[in-house]
Parts: sequence; structure tokens; C-alpha cells
Amino acid sequence: MKLSLILGIFLAGTACAQDLVSNADREIVFTSVNVIPMDRETVLKDQTVVVKSGRITALGESSKIKYSKNALVVNAKGKYLTPGWSEMHAHVPAVDDLAPMKEVLMLYLANGITTIRGMLGNAKHLELRDKVRKGEILGPNFYTTGPAFSGQTIKTAARGIEQVKEEKAAGYDYLKLLPGLTKETFPAIAKTSRELGIGMVGHVSFNVGVWAAIDAGYSSIDHLDGFVEAITPGIDTLAEQETGLFGAWIAYSADTTKIPALIKALKEKNIRVVPTQAIAERWLSPLPASAYATDPDLKYMKPEEVKNWMNAKTGYTGNAKFTKEHAEAFVNIRRKLILACQKGGVQLMLGSDAPQVLNVPGFATHHEMKYLTLAGLTPFEALQTGTVNVADYLKKVDSGVIKTGNASDLVLLSGNPLEDISQTKNIEGVMIGSKWLPKSYLQAELKKLEKQ
Repeated sequence: MKLSLILGIFLAGTACAQDLVSNADREIVFTSVNVIPMDRETVLKDQTVVVKSGRITALGESSKIKYSKNALVVNAKGKYLTPGWSEMHAHVPAVDDLAPMKEVLMLYLANGITTIRGMLGNAKHLELRDKVRKGEILGPNFYTTGPAFSGQTIKTAARGIEQVKEEKAAGYDYLKLLPGLTKETFPAIAKTSRELGIGMVGHVSFNVGVWAAIDAGYSSIDHLDGFVEAITPGIDTLAEQETGLFGAWIAYSADTTKIPALIKALKEKNIRVVPTQAIAERWLSPLPASAYATDPDLKYMKPEEVKNWMNAKTGYTGNAKFTKEHAEAFVNIRRKLILACQKGGVQLMLGSDAPQVLNVPGFATHHEMKYLTLAGLTPFEALQTGTVNVADYLKKVDSGVIKTGNASDLVLLSGNPLEDISQTKNIEGVMIGSKWLPKSYLQAELKKLEKQ
């Protein structure tokens, strides 16, 4: 066996931080791998994929692909290579210290997530984005909203207009909307957003409603926020506090015959939807907190945070308005809405709202893909929400698909996720640009991040 090949295999299994940074000009080669290209539902068997300087430079049958003698070779026989996934409703700590931000970025990377959209940003996130792009911090491709627009921060239309201008000038990628906006403040924010070309993403305020949000041209509506309310008869007679989070208390009375009109409106305005179904299936499910007490994901969260999550879960199931039947109806109507979006041509994007109650960064994204299949999507369709759909949304024509010339943001899996979506969790390594992060490296990094 050639010395270069031995060295390549050794480095693939024992890469250190210096190796990861210094791979930019060296070919990294995946041999005998099964490729899931994602531009179509297929598996290209026994392929060799060559990567250099953050690009896929060659792809084809193993017998036909050449590569340099000093390449780092990864023997991927029997494994599956897929584009890296995107988490489009992520949260990164909005603090002045980069250290906890780096930890969260690693949780995402270790789970195969190569792009994230941070949904509650501050000025430090602009610095973080810059350092990630320059390669000074190891992390997924990073997009960020600015400080949120909410009923607490925006009291007047004038202030809404001013904050849009401030965030556009600062260089944020999107505007994050939280609840509490009004029929006075929201139109001013929406108008200025359109004029300056910076998209609104996130929540739909109760007093605005999803129909006005659609008319205003949200870039993405997250959480299916406002959807249940839009299809519930008599909603105009209810106060916000009577409806529950995302309509949890009223979903049992939703009228499914109203769903097609909602889907049609979303489609016509080309509004993307980030379901964050993991919130409904975990926090807002009919199950008690005890059902999640031994969840292995929780070891990456501080004990006090886990305690807060368990209290929030107990508070939900202990609410006077809670019944098991109504909680089941809420989960099920959301599944119907997700499937209707998929079938109606409304582009879904992968997102889980982590860290959030019972949703740990990175790990929750795998839960989300599973929940999308429970809603009726095929595994391929679920994978599309985190690959080609996001590439289309971000207008990144060189992303989301494995083909020559595209960005080399990749995940190597031990099993085929097209047959079993849970295989997304069985990660053998991650490529982020020019850096190969083998399983041994990822496991060592995860071990450092355990809090319990």
C-alpha cells in the first residue's frame, strides 16, 4: 500500500484541528461511496468523489476517476454521501462571548448541518458570521437575523421603520418578527422591508394574522404560526390568550376544508414555510415530561436548562385547557398542514427551533426530519427541505446537490436515509468546505460539549 494512501486513511480517522485547517489545497477523496445527489431520487453506486478547495472537482465511477498521490483518501465503501443539511430556524447565544456560540456551532456541525440561519441575532453575530466565512471559526455557513421586532421593542410605526433601516445598514440577512406587532406597526415594517430588500422571517402576530402576513410577502413563515388560527371558525371572537401557543388550545375545532385556500395563497406569494414540527411533537405533545427524562440529547444542555424545559413541558400538560385529545388534534392538524404544503407546491424548509424546550441544537434537526415523514413526506422529500429547497431559497445554485463544481458541504452516513430517515443520525463524517471532520473528531468534540 502506498505511503500516501496509508497517511490519508490515518488522517481520516485521527484528524486534529491543524489538519482540518490545512486541507484547503489538498484533495480529499471518497472512494467506493454511494452518492445521493438530491437533484433526483436515486443512489449512484460505487462512486469516487474528489474534493479540493471547497469544491467537488470530480465525481464518477470509481474505475474512471483519477486523483493525486498526496490526496487524503477516505474509504467509504458501503457508505452514503449526501449534501449537508441546513437548519433554517436555529438559535445561537446572543451574548458578547464567542465561546458559547462556538459550542452551538459544533453541535450543528457534528450533526451534519452545514448551513444555519440564526433567528435571534445581535451585533456579535455579525462578527461571528464574518469569522466563520473567513475560516477563523469552524462552523456551518451562517446567516443571521438582527434583534427581533416584537410588541416589546416596537411600540410605534416610526420605530418599526427606523429599526428596519438600522438592521439593513448593519448588514443582517433577515428581519426576525416575534409576536405582539399590531395593525399599525406591522404594515410600516413590511413596507420598509420591501423597499430595502431585506426579508421578514419568523412569527405571525395574532393581531396581524396570517392573511395579512401573506399579503405582505414574508420571506418565510416559521412554526406554521397563524395557520391553525386561519382555519378555525370564530377566531375573530377569541382573544390571543384563549388560543394557546400556535393555536394549541383551538386546533381541535379547525376546519380542514379551509386548508386549500391557505396553501394557494402561500404558493402564489412564493412564501417558504419552516414548520418546526419538533416543537409540537415534543413540547406540545400529549406526552408527559417524564417521557423525555432519559433523552440522550439532553446531556449537551446545562442541568438548569433541562430543568426549565421539564417545567415548561409540565406547565403545558398541566394547564387547565390541556386535554390529551386536544393535544393530539393539534399535532395532527399540523401534520395535515405540512403535507398540504408539500403537495400544494409550498416550499418547506428544515428547521427545529433549537435550543428550545426538549430540542437540542443539531440533534433536533434529525427529529424534525423524522416528524416530516410522520406528516406524510417521503424520506427524499424530507431531505429536500434541508438541501435543494434551501439552496433555491438562498439562491445558491452551487449548493444542495452533489455534482461536479458544487460546494463540498457533505455528510457521510453509514446507512441509506432514502430507505430509513433515521439513518441521518449515523454520521461517519462531515465535509464543510475544504475541511473533513471524521467521526472520531466529531465524537471527541461532542464529548467536550457534554454538560451532564
